[in-house]
Formats: sequence, structure tokens, C-alpha cells
Amino acid sequence: MAATGSEKQGGKAYYVSTPIYYVNDAPHLGHAYTTVAGDVLTRWHRQRGERVWFLTGTDEHGQKIMRTAEANGVSPQQWADKLVDEAWKPLWEHLNIANDDFIRTTEKRHTDRVQEFVQDLHDKGEIYKGGYEGPYCVGCEEYKLPGDLIETDDIAEDGTRTKLCAIHKKPVEILKEENYFFKLSEYGERLLAHYEANPHFIQPESARNEVVNFVRQGLQDLSISRSTFDWGVPVPWDDKHVIYVWVDALLNYATAVGYNENPEKFGNTFPADVHLVGKDILRFHAIIWPAMLMAQGLPLPGKVAANGWLMVGGEKMSKSNLTGIKPQDLTSHFGVDAYRWYFLRAIAFGQDGSFSWEDFSARYTSELANDYGNLASRVAAMVGKYFGGTLPEATAAGEAERAVQEGMAKAVAEADRRIGDEVDFQGGILAVFDFVKQVNGYITEQEPWKVAKDESPEGRARLATILYTAAESLRAVAVLLNPVMPDTSQKLWDSLGADAVLGALPGQRIADAATWGRLPAGATITKGAVLFPRLEEKPNA
Repeated sequence: MAATGSEKQGGKAYYVSTPIYYVNDAPHLGHAYTTVAGDVLTRWHRQRGERVWFLTGTDEHGQKIMRTAEANGVSPQQWADKLVDEAWKPLWEHLNIANDDFIRTTEKRHTDRVQEFVQDLHDKGEIYKGGYEGPYCVGCEEYKLPGDLIETDDIAEDGTRTKLCAIHKKPVEILKEENYFFKLSEYGERLLAHYEANPHFIQPESARNEVVNFVRQGLQDLSISRSTFDWGVPVPWDDKHVIYVWVDALLNYATAVGYNENPEKFGNTFPADVHLVGKDILRFHAIIWPAMLMAQGLPLPGKVAANGWLMVGGEKMSKSNLTGIKPQDLTSHFGVDAYRWYFLRAIAFGQDGSFSWEDFSARYTSELANDYGNLASRVAAMVGKYFGGTLPEATAAGEAERAVQEGMAKAVAEADRRIGDEVDFQGGILAVFDFVKQVNGYITEQEPWKVAKDESPEGRARLATILYTAAESLRAVAVLLNPVMPDTSQKLWDSLGADAVLGALPGQRIADAATWGRLPAGATITKGAVLFPRLEEKPNA
């Protein structure tokens, strides 16, 4: 859904990409995890007042797609069209993903530019013809090195032990074919120099160390074409070959923003500031992609941030191991906003994380319903009860209120640094919820229900100050959580009698959340629907 129209006009946009997802099946929790992360990151930067470009899409070429389509009795293009229209795009809309573009690698705007890019490399002498034989994983669409394989006790027809891909746990195929090769081996030293000069280029540190060690061992030239099947972009000087799907796929980050087609847009957007990827495709993005860009004289991305694997029942979530859970199964039970919040709150981005219904339910009840939702309900109810729904002016602030103001400023600064700069969603969300707990503690300590019994001018001023402080704190929380839970934040914003559309005006930017007193006295406070309703029993799986 192209919902933002946030293309940069003069100066470079903050450009974030997700992987383009393989359309051999419907999306699962792992795909949604990365895409929600990209959406939160770009919404955050929009609320910083920056121009943003958020790209996602689908990878539709390669042998795996061809075999999947054949197994379903349709053409590869028909299969891709069906999956994109019926599964991928509807899910992103359902999850409130505000991407600016959706690229498909079968689109002409992409395939034409891929041929031009590869032709340029060929003309520069970066590509040569050769032969290759080795173990190939169709699931990864990649030739494997010996260290990437798991040897089993099963004996193959040729008398050797069967070897499995370490990622997919499926037997590899031995392929022998004539290919064109990119001189990747010549870029090892340049890559290592870039990693050293830009220590945050690859995140987390464990991912960086893996890539550095791999490159130090020496790179092999990369086979960039396939001649044993035809579902792909034809090599422009030899139509008996198609371009390797991973070369084709990586180029989406350039073709989607106008490479060789719209120089102004390309100059205003490329390269990506952050590529969000799964750790299983880290090497493609941190080694092959920057080497391709170096060969073409193009700038390198700012950061490649690899998230970990989402584990369910102790096993990696994958298309071959869905464990029966779709994102919609969770959103129908917990709601879309809680879904967006949970995975980024429960799992440190970059680390493997486990999902369970029980953990989601416990966090939902404790943090969303009891801490956050109950705070919003209590404040609205007390303003309604004691001041007829009109937010009173704070005229009796003291040390307790100053502590809340300082806590709010700290939460804003910490969340902005964590999410906006460090791509640490969990750390940023925790900073906001620490402030929510502080405000709950403030109300408990100040006991406004007891103060309300004092009808003197001093008592009324003290009560007004307590409730204004709580309501103003909720305003800041609504601003900070808007990128994570946009619908809920808008509901809270509306109940506080604030501006009509949260996030649309300069006064609602992240930095403005720390400015005390933006919620005007006299605003009408309404107690709307409960932000996080009580959970029903877990539905049958």
C-alpha cells in the first residue's frame, strides 16, 4: 500500500528496505516480523520530520519458483501473480504497513534495468565465462561450500553420504553447468577495508564477525547465470542463460528507486540507509551486494541489519515448518497493534527469539492492558468525574511533577536513540513502557481519589495538577508509540482532545514529545473504548 507519498524532494530520503520475499508460498510470522520492523523504523523517521522511502516487494524468479508453479499446474508468472495478489499484499495492508513502493522482480521496470546493470559489468570486464560443478540448494538458490553442509548417515546412489543444506535440512543437488562468473574474488580486500572503516555497516556484531571471518578466508568468483532452466531474466548477450536469481533480486534496491531510468529520484533516494534482512541471507547483502555496487561505482548502503530467526516450539519458523500459525491467527485474537508491538518488544532485534501464545498473552495482559491501557482509562475517568471531562490547568506543580517531566524527557531521548539510530526496537519500546510504569507509580503515590475529597482551592489545584500531569504524560506516550501501534495511539490521541490526526503536524514529532505542556488546558477528555480489551480464551489451533 503506497500510503505516504513521502518521496524526497531535494536532499536524500531516509531509505529503508525489507528483503523481497520469495513467492513460493504464503507469508508467515517471520516475514511479517521483518516487515513490521521496517514499518516502525520508517514511521519513526517520518515522525522525526524526515522524508522517508520504504520499500518492500517480492522475488519471483529462480528454480524454486518454477518447480513450485509446475507442481501446482500453472506457469511461474501465474503462480507469482496469485501469491502477490491474494497473500502478500493483503497481509501488509492488514498489518498497517505503510510502504511507499512494492517491487516485483518480474516487472519490466526491474528486468530491463537488471540486464543493463549486468551488461555494464560484462563490458567492464567484470564478468567471464566458465564452468562449475558443486552442491546446490534449490531452497537457498545457492551453490554451497563444504562448511555449509551437514553430512548424514544415509548413503546416496553413488556410494557417498547424503549431504543436507544446513539451513533447509534438505539434500543438496550436484549441479554441473556452464556459467558466467562475476570476479567477486577481487573485492575481498576492498570489502574488509569498508567493514573496518564502517564498524556499524553490519549489525549485530555477531553478524559482522561472521561476515568478516568469511571474507578473510578468501572469496570465490560468483556464478551469476544459470543455463539448466529458463525462469529468470535472460543474460543480454547470451539468451541461453538466465541471470542468477540473487543478482537479479539484490538489484531491486536500485531498480525500484530509478536506477538508469529516473536519475533525480535515484540521486534523492539511493543507497538505502538500512537494509533489513534475515540472517540466513546476510552474506548476499553484506558481501555480494556491496561488491556489485563497488564494481559499478555506486555508493554502498549505510547499514545491513540482520534479524535473528523466529523460533516456534524450538524450531526455526519457515515455509516448510509453519507450525500451523499465520499472522492473521494472532491478529484476530490479540489485535493488529498488539501484534506489531509484541514481536518487537519480546525479541531483541538481531537475536533469535521464541514465540508462544502463553508469552504473548502474559505480556499483553501485564504491559498493554494493565500498565498502559488501564492508565489511559483511569486518567480519562478521573478527569470526567472530577472536572466534567475538561482538562484542568496545572498550577501547583512540585518535585513529584518535575520527576515525571524528567522521566518523560529521558524516555523520549532513549527511545529516539534506540529506535531511530540503533535499530533497537526492544530497547526503545522498553524506554517508553518504563515511563508508563513511572506515571502509574506517580498516580498511586499521589492518590488523586483522596485529594479529591479536599474541596479547598489548594486541594482543587493539587488535584488538577496531578491529572494534568498524567494526561500530558499520556500525550507523549501516544506520540512515541504511534510508529509501533498507530491505531491505538490515534484512539488515545482522540480521547485526550488533541489534534485530529496524530503524526501529521510538526508539533507531533518525536522530539516534540519531550516538550512539556503541549496538551492545552481546557481540552475535552473523553473515555473511549478500552485500548486493549480483555483476551478471550485462546482459539483452537
